[in-house]
Amino acid sequence: MHLANEMQRLRAEHAALTTLSAFLTAMVEAPEPPRPTELAAVRGMLRDTLVRHLKCEDWILYPRLMRSGDVSAAMLARSFELEMGGIASDFAAYDLRWTIELAVADWGAYCTETAAILAALASRIAREDRELYPLVDALDAACLPPPPRTAIRGAATISS
Repeated sequence: MHLANEMQRLRAEHAALTTLSAFLTAMVEAPEPPRPTELAAVRGMLRDTLVRHLKCEDWILYPRLMRSGDVSAAMLARSFELEMGGIASDFAAYDLRWTIELAVADWGAYCTETAAILAALASRIAREDRELYPLVDALDAACLPPPPRTAIRGAATISS
């Protein structure tokens, strides 16, 4: 797939992640938990969108930038890739730890941790929009090599 199409998809996923984060933020700002099915639905959509987004970055965007021949693009991609691994593992641990039942049972603690993880995600999205994506746009997409066929990385793995 052409990089311009992938960038359009990544930006759409940023918008979806921002919207889903707003829905979850509204839930955790309430004094009482929502219905468990509502909480599970929003969390599931957030998790699925985040996993898809991270895989696209790990398997397509970062490898192409690292092999682009542009030293600053390669360094920035590597920096973002390493940093994202930490955020991905933090989100995975959060998602495993906070079952719906436990979130409802310990609503205050769940709300505090959810606000922190959503703030980290929002910060990351803002940095990508401000630093990484404009760099990709500035590069001649035709000069970027295609992604390797076997570029599977573990950083984007978040179990459901």
